[in-house]
Amino acid sequence: MVHLVDEGSQFDASLETIWKYLASPDDHGEAHSDHRNQQSKPLGENVVQVSWEQDVGGKPVKVVNRVTMLPPVGVAIEMLEGPLAGSKFFNFYTPKGAKTGVTIVGEFRSPMLPDTQIEAIVRQNFEHVFNQDTAALKKFASKK
Repeated sequence: MVHLVDEGSQFDASLETIWKYLASPDDHGEAHSDHRNQQSKPLGENVVQVSWEQDVGGKPVKVVNRVTMLPPVGVAIEMLEGPLAGSKFFNFYTPKGAKTGVTIVGEFRSPMLPDTQIEAIVRQNFEHVFNQDTAALKKFASKK
């Protein structure tokens, strides 16, 4: 298991805009175009199970996450299936006027990767997802 803290990133959007974006499946879902066959199933008032397929090492792999939205503080994510199954992390959102700070804290494990490879893969994925969301947020904010 690998404990990670990733802090210092920020979105060029207010906290209110972030939550509106996250609540819009069309906008947020489309941001992650490398996810195929995306599905979402509500599990409770603020909890949803999301699944998709993505290429991992050139092979399609199913990923399933349980996501708990806790506005305005953040999002808790439990990775149920996929390369990082058993991992849990939290995205904290900090309002900074017209911007929003993002801090991610989590415990990561993998049934298929050694601990020595997990940190680099997780940080690379964080950057990839952050870049997708940054681009989608610009588009989302321009529609409002």
